[in-house]
Amino acid sequence: MQTFRKGFTLIELMIVIFLIVLIYALVFSYFSEEETKPEALTPLTLKASLADAGMLSGQTTLLCTDKCKTCYLRQGLQSDFKLYENAANLQNSEVYLLDTYNDLSLAEYGRYDDKKVCLQLDFYPNGSSTKAVLKTPQGIFYLPSYFGKPQEVESLEAAKDLWLKDTKLVTGTGDFY
Repeated sequence: MQTFRKGFTLIELMIVIFLIVLIYALVFSYFSEEETKPEALTPLTLKASLADAGMLSGQTTLLCTDKCKTCYLRQGLQSDFKLYENAANLQNSEVYLLDTYNDLSLAEYGRYDDKKVCLQLDFYPNGSSTKAVLKTPQGIFYLPSYFGKPQEVESLEAAKDLWLKDTKLVTGTGDFY
């Protein structure tokens, strides 16, 4: 007499389920443990990228050298600058600041590790940062210190107008509030 099997035994089913769960756990743990890297720093995403990656704790300074090809980050005033290892699309940037005559002038930051500093931005615990205008090969960008988001502008004159408008809002007698 021959008997035919019409199904799996309980042990066979348990082994198959165990293997599926094991494979799922390995694949899921690989993707969940992958560190979230900040997106590349650009003039429009500079502050948001650093904040989203948790790199803005206390007073933080971003410093770039080599025509803004190499950037460093310092968290706190007493610590050393550490190489920013993530992508930064700030190459060949020029930084303009407003002088005492309300004219934009090219910023001079000095040197770091015997290399000319092309960009230095400070980020403060209250959410403010250094106000600046960045001129890059991709365009001209106004980076406000307190209010609003960075924005691309048509010219240095338009960036200056935004700078002066923001300054008037902050120094006005309750106009902003």
